[in-house]
Amino acid sequence: MTTMTAQTTQVYSIFIKASPEQIWDAITKPEFTQKYMYGIPVTVTRQRFDGGQAVQGGVLEYEPPHRLVHAWQALYDPDTAGEPESRVTWEIAAQDGGYSQLIVTHDRLEDSPKTAESVAGGWMYLLSGLKTVVETGEPLAG
Repeated sequence: MTTMTAQTTQVYSIFIKASPEQIWDAITKPEFTQKYMYGIPVTVTRQRFDGGQAVQGGVLEYEPPHRLVHAWQALYDPDTAGEPESRVTWEIAAQDGGYSQLIVTHDRLEDSPKTAESVAGGWMYLLSGLKTVVETGEPLAG
């Protein structure tokens, strides 16, 4: 039996027709995150990335609207909840034509193989959802 292991550093990049400020809001405000992050209203402050019972972590860098770095503790599964925290870096850069590039790097997964496997399939789905929410202008949840 062959077992595939997820990369201990995962990097994802996507272009979104939006300003860095619009993308920052979509990442840090719960009324946006619940629309693409599996229904989870995530709140981000200078100190905390808080997705309630699903995911949490302390904020390491907070530079609106271009850079957010936070710890990632996946609490949605007992196997991942028992692993050490990993780290997620969001980098947003304005591009020509009204676009911005969003690069998400999830690293420090060496000692968290279950988390690495779990998030490997989820980040592109999540980022595609973020792009759709920002570009289509879906109304904010009440």
